[in-house]
Amino acid sequence: MQHLILTIVLVFSVIFMSNAQEVTENNSENTITVTVPNVLNNNGKINFALFTQENFRKQPLFAKSSSIENGKSIVTFEKVPTGTYAIICFHDENNNDQMDFQENGMPKESYGTSNNPMNFGPPQFDSSKFQVADKDISLEIKF
Repeated sequence: MQHLILTIVLVFSVIFMSNAQEVTENNSENTITVTVPNVLNNNGKINFALFTQENFRKQPLFAKSSSIENGKSIVTFEKVPTGTYAIICFHDENNNDQMDFQENGMPKESYGTSNNPMNFGPPQFDSSKFQVADKDISLEIKF
């Protein structure tokens, strides 16, 4: 009887420890470095936003701005949990912190998304998504 109880306790301990390890691995924090190498000019800044599918094109999970030097802008998102994300960025040439549009709805300022999809219309999560797992990521977004 003691052996049976000891075996059951041991089995539950192993199961509990393996679940705890999975939770720790799933909550790992990673770094995402994003580079825009082809900005048309050095005016203004580049605004970057990191989204999940649930908040895509709404309230970003993380948002940062970066200056432009020699047509290039780099930003780093730190402590990003494991998951699936998409990034949208745009060139805020006039520093008004918003994307400017023409009267017909076409953007006046350059923009891009992760994976550099060639979509017509607004960015879509499915074509821009990428996976953050157990290592840091470097992305290049072209306008």
